[in-house]
Amino acid sequence: MSTHPAPARRVLVVEDDPTVAEVVTGYLARAGYEVEHAADGLAALEAVAVLRPQLVVLDLMLPGLDGLEVCRRLRAGGGPPVPVVMLTARGEEADRILGLELGADDYLTKPFSPRELVLRVTSVLRRAEAPPPSAASAVLRAGDIAVSPGARRARRGDRELPLTAREFDLLAFLLRNPRRVFSRAELLRHVWGWEFGDMSTVTVHVRRLREKVEDDPAVPKLITTVWSAGYRFDPLDESETGREDFRT
Repeated sequence: MSTHPAPARRVLVVEDDPTVAEVVTGYLARAGYEVEHAADGLAALEAVAVLRPQLVVLDLMLPGLDGLEVCRRLRAGGGPPVPVVMLTARGEEADRILGLELGADDYLTKPFSPRELVLRVTSVLRRAEAPPPSAASAVLRAGDIAVSPGARRARRGDRELPLTAREFDLLAFLLRNPRRVFSRAELLRHVWGWEFGDMSTVTVHVRRLREKVEDDPAVPKLITTVWSAGYRFDPLDESETGREDFRT
């Protein structure tokens, strides 16, 4: 019986520098991705609406509508969030942190290795793509929070949580390891798979996750900070912590 290869995953590269765009699209195409290109922010939003890419590689410095505004509009559009890998200049730390706060899943600082970009894209897509759903797939639960790793869905009570790929992975990891303290370096290793990197990435994602799961993000009770040590997940009702089937 003949088999058909899986369709190539579509990646949209948003970059106004023709040389950088050519290099990035070339490397991604050789890695097996179907690559589209947009040279400015408005064209990027139109391309996302029409092409429905599985991931966006987004430069922050764009003519007209900049990358931060593009990211903001993508996250405000509703529906499952498309993963975003940002490209930032070396001196743009504040913009990079803001991009992560707006929901970008990963970033690379220019100049960067195109091979590393391909690895980052592959890593983000691997985490974002759901395996085939299974009726018997177990769900992580803590109090009224339920996370389905198989379906990559999370809810608190009857409210679906609009999590990015990294936020989902971070919440799932914390639910698997309640009441344990993890340093930012440990979270970077376990959740991102990085042996080294900018620790502010973890800080920003913890802050964003708190905004979505805490009753009062300014006074967190679920994801608590252990000063000089890291972060700990404290289930509000330990009697309800465990695994169950995920039901909508």
